[in-house]
Amino acid sequence: MKNYKILIKNGTIVDSKTQIKKDVLISNGKIKKVEKNINPQADRIIDACQKFIIPGVIDPQVHFREPGLTHKEDIESGARSAVCGGITTFFEMPNTNPATTNSKLLEEKFKIAEKSSVANFSFFLGATPNNIDEIKNLKGNCGVKIFMGSSTGDLLVDRDSDIEKIFKYCNKIIAIHSEDEQVLNETAKTIKNPNFSDHPNMRPVKAAVTSTNKAINFALKYKKRLHILHLSTSEEVKIIRKIKNTGLVTSETTPQHLLLNAPDIYDDIGSYAQMNPPIREKHHQEELWKGLFDGTINCIATDHAPHTIQEKNKPYGIAPSGMPGVETSLPLMLNQVNKGKITLQDIIKWMCENPAKIYQIKNKGFIKEGFDADIALVDLNKIKTIRAKNMQSKCGWSAFEGLEVKGWPIMTIVNGNIVYENGSINDKFFGKRTIFND
Repeated sequence: MKNYKILIKNGTIVDSKTQIKKDVLISNGKIKKVEKNINPQADRIIDACQKFIIPGVIDPQVHFREPGLTHKEDIESGARSAVCGGITTFFEMPNTNPATTNSKLLEEKFKIAEKSSVANFSFFLGATPNNIDEIKNLKGNCGVKIFMGSSTGDLLVDRDSDIEKIFKYCNKIIAIHSEDEQVLNETAKTIKNPNFSDHPNMRPVKAAVTSTNKAINFALKYKKRLHILHLSTSEEVKIIRKIKNTGLVTSETTPQHLLLNAPDIYDDIGSYAQMNPPIREKHHQEELWKGLFDGTINCIATDHAPHTIQEKNKPYGIAPSGMPGVETSLPLMLNQVNKGKITLQDIIKWMCENPAKIYQIKNKGFIKEGFDADIALVDLNKIKTIRAKNMQSKCGWSAFEGLEVKGWPIMTIVNGNIVYENGSINDKFFGKRTIFND
């Protein structure tokens, strides 16, 4: 609706440094005013007393499975799940069927999202050994994804010469799944009759470290931006810490790597804990937290990677890796605020501001006048138990099933439109393509 105005009053605005009581006026999809005691003339006035007004969460790593694998998830269901979790922008991965390896397939995904996604969106181009011309000419999307080790799907670039060529010619950020294929193959021969508890050994620390070192060397050689996805090892955190001052290498980890640990989680939920790279032992988890706090790790993403219960119930080696996460990531981190482990400012830095900075997103990640009105309203006192049956994802399960969580988003606004409010989704509005400053 043209000129529709929303006024959020009496709430506390949070950024990475401050919390301040101010009102927010939204008009024409933008944040028009941020000041105290704005005159209450608007089409909708929201009383945010005792609530926190935060920038919409940006999740730079999801798998929404469309096209080709829509029995697990699709862009519509994934985006619905995302806005229920306070996420207003997502970047989706290329390991669909067919894989997103050229500009035509990339554009097809954008067209699907424009007609089905209640959140804002962008899509990665998947690197292959043979699509360097597509990579050279890439524009208008979030970046290039390299699977340096095989995971879900058939995208794999494991020869050093091919990896180096991508770094040499790519002019956008390069996001990597960092596990070395040769190490994975060698390790698989040494473990007989593995089960789910062997998963961290089947995809060992050595695979991650070998791959990460290789990618960092290429990034430094060609002065290209490298983003390392879902960090899982203490060794990688220490490697990245040493070269952070180059400004070329950023990284992320996931709520599941921060909150679940081996061996207990494999004993508890088996295949539902299986993802790549694996959830590891507690000392790795402790270094991941340390890396977040000292700025070595820049952001938290979900790696939302749903599979059906039927698929997950297969034996080890056949059951696919991955777990859902977009609806629970912000609540899980808000729960850590209530436990006193982190602050709301930390969440804003790791889940809103830093993703916007890393990917050079235009007008998102901050509550500032003139920025896009992508906002989540948070009730830090709301207590709810995670139940997959109440979620929007098609997959029907969560690794955090049954966990009581304190702190939930109660409203999500995308481009000035209320798309989620107290358990209900308004799907009359669709998100937009994310615009980049690079």
